[in-house]
Amino acid sequence: MAQAVWGTLLRLALCAGAVCTTSSTAFLYHDYCVIGAGPSGLQIAYFLQQAGRDYIVFERSHAPGSFFALYPRHRKLISINKQYTGKSNSEFNLRHDWNSLLSHDHRLLFRHYSHDFFPDADTMVRYLEDFASLLKLQVQYNTAIVHVTLDRDQQAWNGHHFILTDQSRQNYKCSSLLVATGTWVPNVVNFPGSEYVEGYETVSINPEDFAGQTVLILGRGNSAFETAENILGVTNFIHMVSRSRVRLSWATHYVGDLRAINNGLLDTYQLKSLDGLLEGDLEDLAIVKDKKGKLHITLRFYLENRNTSAGINSITLPQDELDNFATRAPYDRVIRCLGWKFDFSIYNRSLRLMPGKGNKKKYPQIKPSYESRGTRGLFVLGTASHSVDFRKSAGGFIHGFRYTTRAVHRLLENRHHGVPWPSTVYPVIQLTNSIIKRVNEASGLYQMFSVLADIILLRENATTFEYLEEYPVGVLAELETLTGRKAPNGLFVIIMEYGRNFSGADKDVFYYNRAVGEAQHAWQSNFLHPVIYYYKRLPTEREMRLRPPDWSLPRPDAIHHIVEDFLTDWTAPNAHILPLRRFLENCVGTDLRNFFAESCFLFAFTRQKLPPFCQQGYVRMQGLVGIKRLQRHAVDAGLLEDYTAADFTGDRLLGSPEGSQDQLLRDRAMPVSPLQHLVTAKDEL
Repeated sequence: MAQAVWGTLLRLALCAGAVCTTSSTAFLYHDYCVIGAGPSGLQIAYFLQQAGRDYIVFERSHAPGSFFALYPRHRKLISINKQYTGKSNSEFNLRHDWNSLLSHDHRLLFRHYSHDFFPDADTMVRYLEDFASLLKLQVQYNTAIVHVTLDRDQQAWNGHHFILTDQSRQNYKCSSLLVATGTWVPNVVNFPGSEYVEGYETVSINPEDFAGQTVLILGRGNSAFETAENILGVTNFIHMVSRSRVRLSWATHYVGDLRAINNGLLDTYQLKSLDGLLEGDLEDLAIVKDKKGKLHITLRFYLENRNTSAGINSITLPQDELDNFATRAPYDRVIRCLGWKFDFSIYNRSLRLMPGKGNKKKYPQIKPSYESRGTRGLFVLGTASHSVDFRKSAGGFIHGFRYTTRAVHRLLENRHHGVPWPSTVYPVIQLTNSIIKRVNEASGLYQMFSVLADIILLRENATTFEYLEEYPVGVLAELETLTGRKAPNGLFVIIMEYGRNFSGADKDVFYYNRAVGEAQHAWQSNFLHPVIYYYKRLPTEREMRLRPPDWSLPRPDAIHHIVEDFLTDWTAPNAHILPLRRFLENCVGTDLRNFFAESCFLFAFTRQKLPPFCQQGYVRMQGLVGIKRLQRHAVDAGLLEDYTAADFTGDRLLGSPEGSQDQLLRDRAMPVSPLQHLVTAKDEL
């Protein structure tokens, strides 16, 4: 807190009127600078504005969401917009709304803008414009940031300020930099003849322009299949070549892989209708153009030490040696659809913002907290932050990064303003209910499975607990520092996971007996399901670093899988709630059952220690009011005896004081719900 106060005083002293002066250079100062007014930029702007922070968003275009003004080229989004779920719970419904940003304004739900299951991209542009204007976000349009560098200052929040320069050479100074530019630079592969290739960003979207043509598409993602789908009915045939085999989203459970809406070419390929898929390294290819304008595919090594300008007749083609070479037929057009990458060009080397490695090289290197590995105070948001969960979860898409962006904001609030991570304290008897409620409703856990988790911090003697929502599990070891909360007495981590061997390009996800239905086999669940990890102490950074690559968390002291459910409704008393409650009881060493007042009354006379529910409820005169309708329901369900019924044997009423006392002493603990009735009836599973 002291650091935050000192930083504020320093800013007021040096930057009166939001104008800073260093030597002869004037800077416009803001605590937070956001580059890019796409979905993630607007999302962080909303949270900063709600918190009353000093911020500015820079957008190079005249309106927000400029990426969606051009892409996807054929204008149909692949993010679902489910209008109806059968439920009115707004948090649950966000699980199936992949386009809305988070806000308090219910007018800004995407279902009010489109009824299409796969909406038009122009609708997204209009939605983002309304989001920025209705919430009065501080966006500075027509401002292209062309250079970013550091200015060392030990008095600054992070030991330096960020200096941003726009296209008009106006300079801005910020204490924290939030990069929300996405990935928008097209991926280009250079090889001999690549000048004949058309890019996805400029190729015609009019199918008539391809009538009667033979087309080769480079790439195998959704943009490639989207392009093929558009011209499938008018071309002679389409071939598609890429380094890797096709990955179907229903097999990998990754929404960035090929979606069913675009996969018509797979039908025509497998059903013998001329189209086809090939695998090969694009850098090994070469394209030669003949006198008729036809494009011939050959291999790079055939062109080595040869004069390509001498004509195609002097160049060896693969079919000269292998007469059934797959791409021996000439093509009329070759289209590049290889996706996009992050623009590193505007960042000075002093920021040490470096590309990732391997298949993550299109993203900047960041920590699981979304902060740059090279520069403190530089956070990457939105699609560009997808390296944290690439091919794993939904962090590269709106329905995922709206939650990771909120997590970054909470980290910033704690670091710079002394505002701890939001939490709620409950009595321990609410432990089971709290978990069941979240796993059945929470959208952040559901969309960012294996990445964001709810954290339950146990208080001393396990009489109460503190509940934190949607914390990045990759920085679990730093929880106390990053959240301002303490975890001295153990913790639970609630996360959603798929089965370990259920996802992959080569997996058959439709095999017989693929689903698990019995609680005792819950650990073998394949579909997305809740998993609860219990740690007696906070895991260390070393334990996090040494965990197996495919594990979200290090080995816990205890673990519990809630068995998968076909309806994703984990409220079944016997299959879901009872096993969870017993797991929690074993971990905390406390009886977590609920009881009727009659049972608590009996325990008060027959036990030395009352169960927590009786201590925190009955003894404090809290609990359900015994109205006639509730009593009749309990009697009909077999949970209570009908004390109002007359017992004429011996001319004594069962409801009399003497009869009631005898009956009460004969009965055992009477539970509060059908679930508890199962517990007392069966005792153990």
